Amino acid sequence: MRRIVVFASGSGTNAENIIRFFNNTKIAKVTLVLSNNEHARVFERCKNLNINCLHFDKDSFLKDDTILNLLKKEADYIILAGFLWKVPAKIIEAFPKKIINIHPALLPKYGGKGMYGMNVHKAVKENKEKETGITIHYVNENYDEGAVIYQAKTALNNNDTPETIAEKIHFLEKQYFSKIIESVILENNE
Repeated sequence: MRRIVVFASGSGTNAENIIRFFNNTKIAKVTLVLSNNEHARVFERCKNLNINCLHFDKDSFLKDDTILNLLKKEADYIILAGFLWKVPAKIIEAFPKKIINIHPALLPKYGGKGMYGMNVHKAVKENKEKETGITIHYVNENYDEGAVIYQAKTALNNNDTPETIAEKIHFLEKQYFSKIIESVILENNE
């Protein structure tokens, strides 16, 4: 059974969905959730789901090898679920094609530093896009530039607001993210 470590910075909705999904499989299990935000709601979700959730700081992530060493012990796959920091090269090198992120737009549009959450949905609305979606991709050294694994689209209309766009994106995330993670793990285990 493969071990998944999830990184989250916020409410933890995607983290919870992933935990629940893999609780019902024999392929993988979420063993740990890590957060750079000690006030993130993901801690409450993990407590309710009986999953270890740890807070870490920038130094342990970027400057020393604390998080890298923890991941080497605890993770076969790393999933970024609303995690806002750039992953350092040393972690990417230690886990080639084993770090997966989800982005709330159809990359390469609306990606890069600062493009997350409502920032993305507002930009999509301002540009009068006719569709948007999610991109599940491998993580490399640049924000939102790793190889695309999967994209799902949803139509937009003139009445959509950034909030209704967010709802459509959350629906796609819940529908696809865990299934695509599972398919990557299965493909790598063949």
